[in-house]
Amino acid sequence: MATCKERESRGGIDGQLTHGTRRRRVVGMSFEVEVKYRSTDQDELARRLAALGAVPGPEFVQEDAYLNHPARDFAQTNEALRLRSVGESNRITYKGPRLGGPTKTREEIELPLGEGVESFERWLRLLTNLGFRPVAVVRKTRRPFKLTHHGRPIEVVLDVAEAIGEFAEVEAIAEDEADLPAAQGAVLDLADVLGLTDVEPRSYLRMALEQRSADRPPT
Repeated sequence: MATCKERESRGGIDGQLTHGTRRRRVVGMSFEVEVKYRSTDQDELARRLAALGAVPGPEFVQEDAYLNHPARDFAQTNEALRLRSVGESNRITYKGPRLGGPTKTREEIELPLGEGVESFERWLRLLTNLGFRPVAVVRKTRRPFKLTHHGRPIEVVLDVAEAIGEFAEVEAIAEDEADLPAAQGAVLDLADVLGLTDVEPRSYLRMALEQRSADRPPT
């Protein structure tokens, strides 16, 4: 299920390649190639990354509050509206419906907001007062690692998503479309070296909603 998201605020495109990898156009004509895996032993993954010379970054917590539209169901239209908080930094993101084509595309608009908890809560209150309905909050603790593999800078992020599970995301930048196969190959090869095999194609929001539905007692 390939998706391709156009990041209007950064002039970019997102999409999925084969084997669950995802591509995202970043500044200029470059692309970010990413694949997400389920992981069961993150400490072991961290040791394997260290053995490969990966440099760890500071651990941080990311909180995403998703809202539904008052007049249409985003689950049916394949849209999303999200408030994201990382430390003092806040952002709002709208993801449009998937479009047709060989790689399904979707518009993405992301804007920075004021810093701090109060700003986040004010924006959440503003949107709910306008009729938007909170549907889920996804909290992740993230541990980033950076290394060079096949001569290419790659970032691996170890995620612990609250009430969902543990995951590892492997990301690389392709300079242009011609560079995509090599970037994809580097990402998939590093994942293989790390012993990552269980690709997770679902979004964190979808997994959170499915988990909540599974936890709901039968009526």
